[in-house]
Amino acid sequence: MNTYRTAEIAHRTGIHPNTVRLYEELNLITKPKRLPNGYRVFTDLHLEQIIFARTALKAEILLNGLRKQAVDIIKEAACLKYDSALKMTENYLQQIKKEQRNSEEAIRITQKLLSGKPEEWGNEVYTRKEAANYLDISIDSLRNWELNGLLLVKRKQNGYRIYTEEDLVRLKIIRLLRRANYSLSAILRMLNALTISSSADIRQVIDTPAETEDIISVCDKLLTSLSEAETLANVMEIQLNKMKKLYPVNSTL
Repeated sequence: MNTYRTAEIAHRTGIHPNTVRLYEELNLITKPKRLPNGYRVFTDLHLEQIIFARTALKAEILLNGLRKQAVDIIKEAACLKYDSALKMTENYLQQIKKEQRNSEEAIRITQKLLSGKPEEWGNEVYTRKEAANYLDISIDSLRNWELNGLLLVKRKQNGYRIYTEEDLVRLKIIRLLRRANYSLSAILRMLNALTISSSADIRQVIDTPAETEDIISVCDKLLTSLSEAETLANVMEIQLNKMKKLYPVNSTL
């Protein structure tokens, strides 16, 4: 098995030597042996482990504990517990697919809600508290959505906010998309596009930030990010099987 110094393995994996040391400190790779002078001695196994860790960490999705799952898989692989790491990767992939289904379902329901005709909505109006109770959300959430421009609030002559049936439909859409982990900026982008054209492709708009937008979160392009995470999870499975075959538990470092 080939051996490498810290600088050599860093060069081969395209990371800084300090990052190699950090991976060791965080238990993302197997502890390397040391020479009498204290120098670390890395092997081909460490090379594969760093490549594996970089693949897993490349997925930017943080929602619902997915990032932690990826880190736990890396640590399991670093302990040469390949079978459990593979099982964890399978669960990780299933969670990603579940999030994808939720995201796509939210789009489908949004399309259905938007297909309603204005004449189908009643004339009843609601106070902020009534609207929040009806939607089963907090007043703070409602206020936050308004402050972020997702809803233009109407007011009575006395200054009190009122919410129409049309507003509730819009709020249902916002609530649905938020629960599916779409960002506020992505939802606003979609709503603005629909204001310009009711025939806008909401699936494309909600997943495609404009070039002028500052992307704060991967949830601004949730569908793309989940798809990328799925691809990386499949690569992780391949890499784990490779390490299991080439570097079994009883292999020497």
